[in-house]
Amino acid sequence: MSPDETEFIDRIGLFMETIGAPRTMGRIYGWLMICDPPQQSLTELAAALGVSKASISTMIRPMQEGGLVDRLPSATRQHLYRIAAGGFTHILQVQLARMDSGVEAAEFGLSMIGDDRPEQRERLEDLRDFCQFTAKDAREELMQRWIDYRAAKRSDR
Repeated sequence: MSPDETEFIDRIGLFMETIGAPRTMGRIYGWLMICDPPQQSLTELAAALGVSKASISTMIRPMQEGGLVDRLPSATRQHLYRIAAGGFTHILQVQLARMDSGVEAAEFGLSMIGDDRPEQRERLEDLRDFCQFTAKDAREELMQRWIDYRAAKRSDR
């Protein structure tokens, strides 16, 4: 691995860390973005990144469940992993859908406090309204804007 590849992988690790994922997960994702061949076994990932196979295995599972990587069939006992198409798009959709639970929590809070606490009601209404907006309007509009943006970028090539 070249020094530039190492720096790229570390930058992706730091990026993922800033959005709440473990740095090792980001480093795995970074390597899978640039490695050749584009599919790697746990053993190959561990060797390339200088971490234990157990650590790779621990990190790859949520990446697969979250739609960031695909596990490929293999003739050997070693599973191969590669970047999943649309991985970050899928994660964003899941995260935005989770805002529904914020709506439910705020609605419960509103039913609990009644009308005699206007300051608390206003805070709860703001939470509910933000979560509703994000869960529905922003999700639909943002995802359509992303699809259009990506299509335009690809047609410019």
